[in-house]
Amino acid sequence: MPDTLLSIPDSLAIQEPECAQALREMALTIGAEYRDNQAWQQANLWQRLTESERIVQFRVVWADRDGRPQVNRGYRVQMNGALGPYKGGLRFHPTVNLSILKFLAFEQVFKNALTGLPLGGGKGGADFDPKGKTDVEIMNFCRAFIDGLWRELGPWRDVPAGDIGVGEREIGFLFGRYREIAGQHDGTITGKAHGYGGSWLRPQATGYGLVFFLTAMLRHAAMEIHNQRVAISGSGQVALYAAEQCLKQGMQVVSLSDSDGTLSMPNGLADGLLQEIMECKFRRHGRLRDFAEQKNLTFLTGKRPWGLKADIALPCATQNELSSSDADALLAAGVRVVAEGANMPCEAEAIRKLHTAGVLFAPGKAANAGGVATSGFEMAQNAEHLFWSPGDVERRLRETMDAIHATCVDYSRHAERAEKQVSYVEGANRAAFHKVAAAVLAQGY
Repeated sequence: MPDTLLSIPDSLAIQEPECAQALREMALTIGAEYRDNQAWQQANLWQRLTESERIVQFRVVWADRDGRPQVNRGYRVQMNGALGPYKGGLRFHPTVNLSILKFLAFEQVFKNALTGLPLGGGKGGADFDPKGKTDVEIMNFCRAFIDGLWRELGPWRDVPAGDIGVGEREIGFLFGRYREIAGQHDGTITGKAHGYGGSWLRPQATGYGLVFFLTAMLRHAAMEIHNQRVAISGSGQVALYAAEQCLKQGMQVVSLSDSDGTLSMPNGLADGLLQEIMECKFRRHGRLRDFAEQKNLTFLTGKRPWGLKADIALPCATQNELSSSDADALLAAGVRVVAEGANMPCEAEAIRKLHTAGVLFAPGKAANAGGVATSGFEMAQNAEHLFWSPGDVERRLRETMDAIHATCVDYSRHAERAEKQVSYVEGANRAAFHKVAAAVLAQGY
């Protein structure tokens, strides 16, 4: 069959490169299978899954600290709702645009499918930068953002959560305004504080889930867990809670990073120091460079952590942070396992090099699904008007990540090719695509 069955327009690659990259990865995985599946072709499935069901774009007008009106652009991409209500985070960052949100929404559809929960996929946000803003300015923006979006939301329609630039503070402001306008207290927004409907362990869930998936990979490959040296990029919730769980598993964390550079810890991160870093980043919104200077630690200005000696790499910062040359640095440093904590943090050529070198590689749609899984748990608790204990939530999270790992292994065709190593990209993409495809076909058009 011709390759045009899974075509990606040249214009998309130019105008929306991140979206085109995500589509290309999926097309490479399921292309041959799609060409052999007449039902998928007759239903024009590829075009239906790669086109957003609905995109909402709106103006956000908010008052700054001097009372002057400021204008930003808000978005919500409702990608696919075949499995359930649209579910995915909101990102507040100056780089936010439709290309990034469409790629995130596309990935979210299949990530949510892997969790086994009844969740569709979506993503949203605004080109607003929370850095340097006062609490009142952030509140003003969040309330104005909900004013433009609330009609699209609801526990059975679209359920946003947090992402980059949207933490517990922002979620509180967003939910407060939604509750005022909608006149009801429900599970429409997840990531809430525990005191008013949030789930225990939601801040930790993505980072913890990443390490639960990582340990499942290591066990399946009969690799040691204890004392593995782990290089982590980023210093937000995903990175820091991944670091915390790594320490609980007996691993050594040798790096964290932010946009200024990398905090290098060749002897491993101590738990006490990690708690101080969390205080710096979460409470004071500080910089690692300043923290390193205060603590007399090694900070590599302008450097990424990928050249540091390590066994495992967890990219947890942002999309396309790990380039082809970074993959070379990882291989030279002795890295044998890479699991994505961020969404699409590895460029396609970097992934190809890691695969060729025999590195175990887990894509974000599988490895970082713990966050949305726990958001799903929050929705279930809200619907039942109950709170689950921290231990219960952690048990369910670990079970979910173990189940996702088993699904990836089952759907990887490494055994058919007489290969010992699981292709987690293939397994995750095939499993998720099959599940979403079945739901779309069953519901007609």
